[in-house]
Amino acid sequence: DRLPPPYLQNVRCRRQAMCANSLPLSPALLRRHVGVAPPASYPAEAWPGYRAPIVRADGSGGWKCRLARFGLIPHWARDGAIGRKTYNARSETVGERPSFKHAWRRGQYCLVPMAAFFEPSWESGKAERWRIAPADAEYLAVAGLWERWTNPQTRQPELSFTLLTVNADAHSLMRRFHRPRSEKRMIVVIPPEERAAWLHATADYARSFLLPYPAERLAAAPSPRQPVAD
Repeated sequence: DRLPPPYLQNVRCRRQAMCANSLPLSPALLRRHVGVAPPASYPAEAWPGYRAPIVRADGSGGWKCRLARFGLIPHWARDGAIGRKTYNARSETVGERPSFKHAWRRGQYCLVPMAAFFEPSWESGKAERWRIAPADAEYLAVAGLWERWTNPQTRQPELSFTLLTVNADAHSLMRRFHRPRSEKRMIVVIPPEERAAWLHATADYARSFLLPYPAERLAAAPSPRQPVAD
């Protein structure tokens, strides 16, 4: 049920998708900096269809970490294929879109810890992969929604998630990415002092967190993919 990276690269170039590739925080850093017990293992890179760690409120004032599929699968979906289109959710419409409104209105908010994420820059006239990472911290905690879906074939519940995005046309860093004349967007990064509040927010209060992250708190540089050895 995974999508290979080359397929996702093509999708990004054609459809102007937002964040489709990131580096999940390692198990050691999850334990050290987030203070949660990490999952046993997961891929070093996350693409839609892959599983990555997310952090949720545990119901008793603490946090818990679980693996979830990148690409939210609504509870009503017949299969998991919809996750290929639902790995990002626009903050402006998240409460109305059929795929996301159930999770949004029920307050199913999560944090997605990542060391960095990748976006294409077209400043040279062609897509060049850039790495965006925190400039002043060990990791980024990205705002997400989680959902639980029962696979009709296995009868087993599956956890999935999406990343929330905001407009970045005026953002001094993120406006540099994606094709010219297309809308610029960026994922929502939750500052350290607001992470607990985000996980326990109501639907109305949650909108106050959906803001662009300051450019000076991010560092970006070209990061071409390394060729695969024979």
